[in-house]
Amino acid sequence: MPISHDAEISRLLTDYRHGNKAVDTIEAAFVAIEEAEDPGIFISLVDREDALSAARELGGRIDPTKPLYGVPFAVKDNIDVAGMPTTAACPDYAYTPTASAPVVDRLIEAGAILIGKTNLDQFATGLVGTRTPYPVPRNALDPALVPGGSSSGSGTAVARGLVSFALGTDTAGSGRVPAALNNVVGLKPSCGALSTRGVVPACRSLDCVSVFAGTVADAWLAFSVAAGFDRADPYSRPIPVGRPTLPPSVRIGVPDDASRIFGSATAAAAFDAALSLFPRIGPAPRPVDLAPFFETAALLYEGAWVAERYQAIRDFVEASPDSIHPVTRRIIEGARSRSAADAFAGFYQLAELKRATADVWSHVDVLVVPSIPDVCTLADVEADPIGANSRLGTYASFVNLLDLCALAVPGPFRGDGRPAGVTLIAPAGRDGLLAAVGAAMHCAAEVRIGANGFRVPAVAPQPAEAPPASIEVAVVGAHLSGMSLNHELASRGGVFVRKTTTEQHYRLYALPGGPPPRPGLMRTNQVGSAIEIEVWALPRESFGDFVSGIPSPLGIGTVKLADGTAVKGFLCEPAAIDGARDISDFGGWRAYLDSLR
Repeated sequence: MPISHDAEISRLLTDYRHGNKAVDTIEAAFVAIEEAEDPGIFISLVDREDALSAARELGGRIDPTKPLYGVPFAVKDNIDVAGMPTTAACPDYAYTPTASAPVVDRLIEAGAILIGKTNLDQFATGLVGTRTPYPVPRNALDPALVPGGSSSGSGTAVARGLVSFALGTDTAGSGRVPAALNNVVGLKPSCGALSTRGVVPACRSLDCVSVFAGTVADAWLAFSVAAGFDRADPYSRPIPVGRPTLPPSVRIGVPDDASRIFGSATAAAAFDAALSLFPRIGPAPRPVDLAPFFETAALLYEGAWVAERYQAIRDFVEASPDSIHPVTRRIIEGARSRSAADAFAGFYQLAELKRATADVWSHVDVLVVPSIPDVCTLADVEADPIGANSRLGTYASFVNLLDLCALAVPGPFRGDGRPAGVTLIAPAGRDGLLAAVGAAMHCAAEVRIGANGFRVPAVAPQPAEAPPASIEVAVVGAHLSGMSLNHELASRGGVFVRKTTTEQHYRLYALPGGPPPRPGLMRTNQVGSAIEIEVWALPRESFGDFVSGIPSPLGIGTVKLADGTAVKGFLCEPAAIDGARDISDFGGWRAYLDSLR
């Protein structure tokens, strides 16, 4: 039984505007938990009366200053909540914090109501969801499958409709694998976008707080509320959140033939079916050699980063080794055979692999991979606990090591009726692009949400306006979406706003030199041409850094648009047109490049 007719946040808020009460939603959540009869999902629940009291304190009318007004959520039990034990799925390790993790505080301040703390693979070490001394959560769709880990309880709680969203953590895929196995969305943000203060570390330098939700829009809303720079967290970064926008062109990358690793033809067919749903907004998908990505993934459990897991709970491991799950202990104690020299060798190897993979992002905006190479059953884990776990991380474990963001999205179900999905990956700071592409794909898949049978709602078009505290910039050449320098905008938190044209007083030139080939835009005093441009919005704090990298003869000036407005944009010096070709009649840089092909 789900908490409401639909746990989707926008519909809950609509119900509240029409007179429904948050206290009734929270009461329904506790009833649904009782009726679910799955003792493995939650390790502890908020006192029922305390949760109902928090709902009453919101007042009887929806508060526009609280974007998560009356929305029930859950938290993985390696994230601190004041007054509730943090166990990390190890009862002997448990402690009761006096303060909540900042991400939890932000959500509660926005009106969300905490329901409870969820089960996990002990110390967030695992992708199967079965490495826990508590009852193992049941997969929401198929009891023969593992629930996925390490955020097993968070993924299944959302899939069963017990809460609208849940926080997990993600170091090697723990925010994406449970999403794939339970038919929900798993948002793994850019490292540092969400504070990890108040989180029991797995690998402190790689850990992310993640979000599970039924839809991309719900995951994005929770993420945008929880995000923010935390000066007290040394791994926090001021990453602009922006908003999901779908630019006119997105370059998709997919695994090449050698990188298509599947356990069955059924899994391969499901991936191909998902690929067919991506919006046709760019060139044909480009095959990508994932060999260096897979080599990176191997470092996480075969290299120095196992020592980081050991260091995170070193005192406890040495004092109470028998309190640790046997498989978890076997993995973490493997760090004892590693030396400091091994650690530095791992750092050097990772630096080489970052360089080897960096070129992909000059040709690809979004890499699309299977979330998992195949489903995993409880019997598979029983037969081979380490190998089964490792296979689930095939397409996931390299992401944080390479400082990438990711979004797991459900796709069409497999031929055998089991869930399947894909993960979208991009460099840090491009979370909004992943959300826009993922939302379009999820809607096109025409699948139900989780295990409850509610349809994914249509994607509402975004308004053509810049986010607050941003500066609009008109781009005309290699910074256009899908082109070679667009990453210079995206990596600084730039978001696409609209496609339009200049007023009819401009000339466009193909400038000599390169690579890359560059156009020059100039305003004339006579009637010229309307030139196609894209308007992007950069955070104010990123604008100066972006402009400082623009080489002569280009610069930033004021560009007048066809609608009579003006924005900052690329212009070129008059001397630059000597020897340049006037390409104004093409109407824009894309059309000119198409003519050369």
